[in-house]
Amino acid sequence: MTTKRTLGVAMAGIGVGGTEMLPAFEQMEEIDLIAGADINPLTRERFQARYEAKAYASIEELCEDDDVEAVWISTPNRFHAPMTIYALEHGKHVVVEKPMALNLEEAQAMCDAAKRTGNVLIAGHTRSFIPPFRKMYSIIESGQLGAVKAINFMAYTDWLLRPRVAEELDLAQGGGLVYRQGPHQIDTVRLLGGGMVKNVRGVVGQWMPERPIPGYYSALFEFENGAVSTIIHNAHGYFMGAQLVPWGHDRQRYDETERMKVRNGMITGTRDEESDKQAIRIGGEREVEIFKREGQNRDPGGEPWVPAEPGFVVVSCERGDITRSAYGITIYDNDGHHTIDLKPPSGWAMNRRAELKELYDAVVNGAPVYHTPEWGMATLEATLAVIESGKTGNMIELQHQVPVHPQYANAKIFDQLPSEAGVLVA
Repeated sequence: MTTKRTLGVAMAGIGVGGTEMLPAFEQMEEIDLIAGADINPLTRERFQARYEAKAYASIEELCEDDDVEAVWISTPNRFHAPMTIYALEHGKHVVVEKPMALNLEEAQAMCDAAKRTGNVLIAGHTRSFIPPFRKMYSIIESGQLGAVKAINFMAYTDWLLRPRVAEELDLAQGGGLVYRQGPHQIDTVRLLGGGMVKNVRGVVGQWMPERPIPGYYSALFEFENGAVSTIIHNAHGYFMGAQLVPWGHDRQRYDETERMKVRNGMITGTRDEESDKQAIRIGGEREVEIFKREGQNRDPGGEPWVPAEPGFVVVSCERGDITRSAYGITIYDNDGHHTIDLKPPSGWAMNRRAELKELYDAVVNGAPVYHTPEWGMATLEATLAVIESGKTGNMIELQHQVPVHPQYANAKIFDQLPSEAGVLVA
C-alpha cells in the first residue's frame, strides 16, 4: 500500500478566520499542520496545546521553519500583500484569504512575486470553492440549459453585529462589509458567469450609528458574454436569510434573542466587544458552539444548508434555472425539477477542504491552480468597483478580468467520494 505524501502547512494569523479553517486541516490526512504564527500570546499557547504544533510570534520566524512548505495567510487584511510576498520570496507556497489585498497595486505585486519565485499562490476563502457552486458551473458549461443569462444573489445576515476589533472597523484597512464579505458573492458570480465582468454599478449603505463601516451593499454586474448579475447583502441582523427556505430558521451567528441583546448593548455602549471576540477565538468558551452551528448552516455534510453567506442564489439560463437545495442543488427545466445530492461524508469541513485540496494537488501533483493570483485580483477589482461606484454613482468599467480556467468544469468536486458528479433525486 502506497502512503500518500503529506504537505507541511502552517497558518499565519490564528484569529476567528483561522479558527474556522482549522477543522479542515485536521480532517485531511494529506495535510500536516506544522505550525502557526500569531501576535497574541494566549492564542499561540492555545493553538500549540490543541494541535501539538509549533507556534511563532511572526511571519519571519514561521518562514524560517524548513518543515513548513506552505502558509495559509489569515492575518488582518492590511497584511495580506506584504506577508504573501514575504512567504513566497522565502520559498513557501501560499493560500491568502479574501480580500486578496487592499488595492490593485498590492495585488499586482503579489502576482509578480508568484511568477518571479515560481511558488504556488492561491486566492482562497471564498464560497466559490464549494461543491454546489462548482456543480452549477459544470452544468452551465455543459450547455444543457443553454447560455447563462442572469445570476441573482441575496444575503441577509447578522455580520455587522459580530464582535470587531479596531482594524475591522476601518475602511482604510479593509474593514466593512464590501471588503470582507463582498468577495464571497463576487467570486461566485464571476465563476458562474464565466469570469469576465465588463462593468459594475454599486450602492453601499452605512446607516448603523454604532458601526463606522458599511453594513449593506447591492450591485449590478454586466459580463462580456451578455449575462448580468445582481448581488445584495444586508448585514444588520433583523431579517435572516435562512428564513428564505421552508426548512430555515431565524439564527446565524446569533439567534433573535441574542441579536436583540447585542444590538441594545451596542446602542447603550455596554457591550464588551473585546471579551466577545476573545470568546470565539481558538480555545474561547464559545468557539466550538459558534463554529459548530455555522458549520451546520454552511456544510451539507451536517444539517440541511440554509442561506447565510453568501446567501440565496438563482442562476437563470435560457432553458432553466438552478438554485441550492438542502443538500445540493435543484435544476428547474422543461422536464420539471430535479435535485442533485452533493452531501459529502458527515462532519467534513467541506467549504474549506477544497482550498487545501487545490493547494495540495498543485504543489504535490503539479495540477492546475484554478484560483490563481490573477483570478483573485479580478475579484478584488470588482469588489473595489462596488465601493467606488457607491461613492461616485458612476458605472465602473473593469480592466483586469480573467476567464474561468478552461479545465475547471471537469475538476473533481470531492476527493474521496465514489459519487463524484452527485446523485439525482426524483
